[in-house]
Amino acid sequence: MQKLVLLGDEAIAQGAIDAGLSGVYAYPGTPSTEITEYIQASKEAKEKGIHSEWSANEKTAMEAALGMAYAGKRAMVCMKHVGLNVAADAFVNAALTGINGGLVVTVADDPSMHSSQNEQDSRFYGKFAMIPVLEPSNQQEAYNMMRYAFELSEKYLIPIMLRITTRMAHSRAVVNLSEKLNQNKLHLPLNLKQFILLPANARVKYNDLLKNQSAFTEESENSPFNEYFGGKDLSKGIIACGLGYNYYMENAVNAKLDHPVLKISQYPAPVEQIKKIFAECKEIIVLEEGFPMLEEQLRGFFNKPYIVHGRMDGSLPMAGELNPNNVAKALGLKDKTGPEIPAVVTNRPPALCKGCSHADMYNALNEAMIQYGKGRVFSDIGCYTLGALEPFNAINSCVDMGASVTMAKGAADAGLIPSVAVIGDSTFTHSGITGLLDCVNEKSPVTIIISDNSTTGMTGGQKSAATGRLEKICIGIGVEEEHVIVIDPLKKNHNENVEIMNRELQYKGVSVIIAQRECIQTLLRKKRHS
Repeated sequence: MQKLVLLGDEAIAQGAIDAGLSGVYAYPGTPSTEITEYIQASKEAKEKGIHSEWSANEKTAMEAALGMAYAGKRAMVCMKHVGLNVAADAFVNAALTGINGGLVVTVADDPSMHSSQNEQDSRFYGKFAMIPVLEPSNQQEAYNMMRYAFELSEKYLIPIMLRITTRMAHSRAVVNLSEKLNQNKLHLPLNLKQFILLPANARVKYNDLLKNQSAFTEESENSPFNEYFGGKDLSKGIIACGLGYNYYMENAVNAKLDHPVLKISQYPAPVEQIKKIFAECKEIIVLEEGFPMLEEQLRGFFNKPYIVHGRMDGSLPMAGELNPNNVAKALGLKDKTGPEIPAVVTNRPPALCKGCSHADMYNALNEAMIQYGKGRVFSDIGCYTLGALEPFNAINSCVDMGASVTMAKGAADAGLIPSVAVIGDSTFTHSGITGLLDCVNEKSPVTIIISDNSTTGMTGGQKSAATGRLEKICIGIGVEEEHVIVIDPLKKNHNENVEIMNRELQYKGVSVIIAQRECIQTLLRKKRHS
């Protein structure tokens, strides 16, 4: 049996390849990015013709994966938790259309917000869509679950969610590989009206989904990923979800604990196994990564009250990820937090790379904005978000992908003129284009600066969807050609760039300034490989 040392993300990718994957669709977003990158770099995936190009955003990725599943092939779509918000329309409706070939929606949550603008638990989306959700407790399970997920998907003709978190995505372990499956043959749905969600069809499909709920619960009761372990100490029962099981076991081995444990890695939660642990134990501790989804359900599960501990009663912190120490404290064990380590070096906040084009763009913008005062620059998600920090202090918002353009429009509608949006090239094609169309339709007095470094820089330099085409896109949307201006953000061009920005800020209509210079990191990588 072949063994590999893999990240959780890589285990998912290899598991999908070995399970007969025909295509992966994704937009890069930490901590999910490495799944697609692994498939892109895989010689085996190339030989098998597995599709692995980046999509413009998570919604287009979800819909393309659904299209591949329509054609009978096995497809996977990958995103981080906030990306699921973008894909939500297609994701929720896919539970009604169902699938033809297997479809796995892999979502990487980021508790503690290591690289995200919020904490969000994607299990709620799975519950909302009423589809099965898988949550691996280790890398081997992540690998094994891919085959199981595709089989379950095709058994019920339903998408399956695989939910992981940052620690699972970015930690390594030895993974045993299993036999490789061939890709599905191309075949169309037996019912060619299956994917037509006209109300008359949708009502039928919704009732079919409702009828399957008991079957999904039965699958969880018999799942190889949900396990009940008996124990002699019945003072506590442990319900451990996903990675929570690992944190419990680390403490249990060290402290020689012997409580009954219900490990849950497949949802809907297994009702009969939950009844069993509640019947045996005096109180229950729920260990789950993310929001207290299961804990909240359990508190209203029985007619008579039971003692349930977890995030909701303060036994575990509501914010942030689980770790062995906060789990130990919830179990009543000694707090292992040591004394605070004195600072021996000054904290260094993140900063733009030396030579970054965003820096020269911000220096020009700051000078151009002096006459108008602060509070007029709306920004977006990317490396350029660091413009909020010293030495620039240049931007006043970062809410979600594409929001810079639409917030600038809304502020201009309110009378804040000039209003400026700063957005990256990849973010612009992800979800800024539609906002610009709104601006054009209403002739809004806004200045849009697309800081174009010709890559998706923040997540490691993936291909940007509109490299070399931004001018044509903006003109095609309807921005007047004379107000689509390309500048070269370099120190030697500073005065010229300030003058251009000043002129466009005075224009009482839509103007787009494309600050175009390749990312210094991708340029260095090209030179190293040339």
